Amino acid sequence: MKTLLLLLLLAASCVHTYKPVIIVHGIFDGPKEFTKLSEFITKVHPGTEVTTISRFDYKASVKPMWQQVIGFSKDIEEIMRRHPDGVHLLCFSQGGLICRGVLSTMPDLNVHTFIALSSPLAGQYGVTSYLKCLFPKCVKKTVHLICYNKFGQKCSVCNYWNDPHFRSSYLKYNNFLPLLNGETPSSKMTAWRENFLRIKRLVLIGGPDDGVITPWQSSHFGFYNSTEDVVEMKKQKFYMDDSFGLKTLDARGNISVCVHAGVKHTEWHSNFTVFRSCMEKWLT
Repeated sequence: MKTLLLLLLLAASCVHTYKPVIIVHGIFDGPKEFTKLSEFITKVHPGTEVTTISRFDYKASVKPMWQQVIGFSKDIEEIMRRHPDGVHLLCFSQGGLICRGVLSTMPDLNVHTFIALSSPLAGQYGVTSYLKCLFPKCVKKTVHLICYNKFGQKCSVCNYWNDPHFRSSYLKYNNFLPLLNGETPSSKMTAWRENFLRIKRLVLIGGPDDGVITPWQSSHFGFYNSTEDVVEMKKQKFYMDDSFGLKTLDARGNISVCVHAGVKHTEWHSNFTVFRSCMEKWLT
């Protein structure tokens, strides 16, 4: 009897438990948009704790990015505190940049995998339906007039609007993305880089038919130069300078890139094929 009990205890201790998954929504999104994605996760990894944070959802998602980073950090820290073995961050669209901010500014974080699902990681330079909701009459050539000033920086989209034709204004007035990338000087950059490098894996997901992230390669840290030719991640200055740790992660073999054609922006989190091929194996 004692031997049987010991074997049962050993078997129980060998049962694999999956790390909790924290989902961070995008602009004009909230928890209900991620019901299918949560179901995908628990279907293939039964027992996984999945939390879609509801803070700054829907209309509140246009608030300044630093304000959102602070708010989301509180929620993520609370969940991490309950799980000393670590968690995964799965962040969609604008949420990917929020998660970058959290990962950079939060000391002693315990995030194993950061999945950026169709996120404008290197910025946005394209007018979409989302932007039209905020600035109905704008065209991409004039958005810099709205965004690159103190008033414009109170809107989340303006915090990562990256106009390749007005580089100096982007660096001078944009108070979020250039700081996060180390493109403008900051005394905090060394600490932020060390924090970001605590993650074990970075997964970048995007594709050419997204229709919102512009250029779509921004989801893989690529972006336009001044002639609007796309420069890939490894040729970006922030990569070559390793200003926030991207090159180091790559050298470690800790960056995974997944490209899917035929997926529209609002379909990424409800496409089971994308989940199986790009996310499933990293959420263990």
